Amino acid sequence: MSRRDGGRLPTAARRVIEPFVDRSVAERILISVAAILLSIAVGFAIVLVSGRIAECSTAAWTMPVTGLGFCYDPFEVYAVLFNGALGYPLAIGEPGLFNPSWTPFNLSFGLTLSETTLLIFTGLSVAVAFRAGLFNIGTQGQLVVGALATALTVLALAPLLPPGPISGIALVVVGTLAGAVGGGLWGAIPGALKAYADANEVITTIMLNFVAANVAYVLVLEVFRAEGSSVVATRYVPEYAQFSPWLFPDSSDFALLALAVGVAFIGALYYLVEHTPFGYDLRTSGVQAAAAEYGGVNAKLTTVRAMTLSGALGGVGGAVWVLMSEGRWIESVPDLGFDGITVSILAGNNPLGVLPAAFLFGVLKGGALEIGFRTDVPTELVGVLRGLIILFVAMPEFFRMAGRYAGLGSSGPGGPETTADDSTGDDGSGGDGTTGDAGAATRGGEADA
Repeated sequence: MSRRDGGRLPTAARRVIEPFVDRSVAERILISVAAILLSIAVGFAIVLVSGRIAECSTAAWTMPVTGLGFCYDPFEVYAVLFNGALGYPLAIGEPGLFNPSWTPFNLSFGLTLSETTLLIFTGLSVAVAFRAGLFNIGTQGQLVVGALATALTVLALAPLLPPGPISGIALVVVGTLAGAVGGGLWGAIPGALKAYADANEVITTIMLNFVAANVAYVLVLEVFRAEGSSVVATRYVPEYAQFSPWLFPDSSDFALLALAVGVAFIGALYYLVEHTPFGYDLRTSGVQAAAAEYGGVNAKLTTVRAMTLSGALGGVGGAVWVLMSEGRWIESVPDLGFDGITVSILAGNNPLGVLPAAFLFGVLKGGALEIGFRTDVPTELVGVLRGLIILFVAMPEFFRMAGRYAGLGSSGPGGPETTADDSTGDDGSGGDGTTGDAGAATRGGEADA
């Protein structure tokens, strides 16, 4: 479906989707807040029903007036979910609002920020592909390849350098670059297949996820496995070649420097996409490749470049996972690439929105761990509560993206901006002197930014 097909959507679908399309940033933030509150209300009811069905010797919460007892306390569950993810800055069951002994450099907050940091890179990876009109489901595979490239590079170079902080900095930089190269090359494969063979990138990236995971597994199992290891994993990289946790506990697997690098990547990618010729090519190709070609954009080359950049960002995420969290490549690579898809959707495919979206994910992950430690709520129910929040927050943004793609809103049919065919004069050029399709693509790209 092209952007000019919005009129073909069923009337019911148009009525549902169209209100979400043309919203300001402030309105979208308010919608997200309302979605979180609504998800909490639904989750509250689910916790109550589950608590009523479950069996327990003593009720954790009793409903006023009715006197009905429930095995799970929904107020406690959500208090632990959000407050626990930050290390309990708010006092619970004690006088006063704030916890006087709270410090931001605690284990729980460190775990939350660790997840946030990793999701920044995978969220950016998916976002840059989305902006080019590509659905990169292969960030997970690119992360796996980048992580392995980082681990092997650092392990190979470490014996050649004297131990120390200078060598550590050099190894971190080189290892991160190796991860970017590995992930970038893995991302370039589906990009080239899309550009020159018209292979669907969704299918190729899904397939390459399995290829990456299994090839990496076999390589480590047969060649690079650490001696005496009970799991399929490489040797640990030297501690001086890892991101230092500094103010946070070592067990938090978090480093402020890694988070700072992630924030720097956000700013750099935003500038690249919005204020450079490459970003212009990327955005116009994402709106309509044929129209971009009329405007002088090499859409095929842009597709390959976009997927390479997307893969490189995923590879950097893998590098940070090795050098900050795990210290080695191990077979149990977390599903950070798949979570990055949701992070990108929550962010509206805008690099600046990736940070708050990743932080929300980090809070939900860290809070879920706290619920498991401090309450009797089963982990399956915790997963449902996390999923509800993600679903409710993501759906308005998903509708907005779907509406843009279908041509609804100001840049679609019936909006202030006309379509390429309508804006093309008898001589084939638009009213501004540019080719009609190219002009429409340019305006559409700006509208999607």
